[in-house]
Amino acid sequence: MIGFVAAVMPLVLIPGTSFVLVSRNVIAGSRRDGARVALGTVCGLLVHAAFAAVGLSALAMASAKAMTVVKLLGAVYLVWLGISTWRSAKPEARPASRRVWHAPWSGLGGFGQGLWSNVLNPKAASVYLTLVPQFLSAQDPVAPQIAVLAAAHVAVVLTWLLALASIVATARTTFRTPRFRNLLARVSGAVLIALGLRTAVA
Repeated sequence: MIGFVAAVMPLVLIPGTSFVLVSRNVIAGSRRDGARVALGTVCGLLVHAAFAAVGLSALAMASAKAMTVVKLLGAVYLVWLGISTWRSAKPEARPASRRVWHAPWSGLGGFGQGLWSNVLNPKAASVYLTLVPQFLSAQDPVAPQIAVLAAAHVAVVLTWLLALASIVATARTTFRTPRFRNLLARVSGAVLIALGLRTAVA
């Protein structure tokens, strides 16, 4: 477990989608909103761990078409999230009669953002297909070992994201001006769109 934590730590600390989502939600809302993103993120990791334990991830990895579909879905989701974030910088009044479309998961808020951005992230799946197997023993059942390593992974990710939420929340008073919040929405939206495009072409 110590070796696995040491190997996965750099992957966790590198700023990515979760980093952007936690920061954005804390500044736009509260520390609790950032915590919801963190919980959604680790639940996404547990989904990948469960798939790996029953062999579904290996099956998907063996199919180029299946992985391409997952990759493109993840890319579309990130781009959609980035556009939504960008547009939130200057909310426009909409006629009451106009019907506004919402994604099916939009009601989940930060939790849904963290969950789906991780479930649809091929890199998160690859952790359980390339890194985790190196720390498994062939003499013991696979599923319990994956569960232990997944618990360690969740602990590392959750600790980091909750710490990030606390840091951002502490400095939030400096960032609460409307001008800064609009700038943050623009930057966060652009970063999410860029991450989505990078996922699509990787």
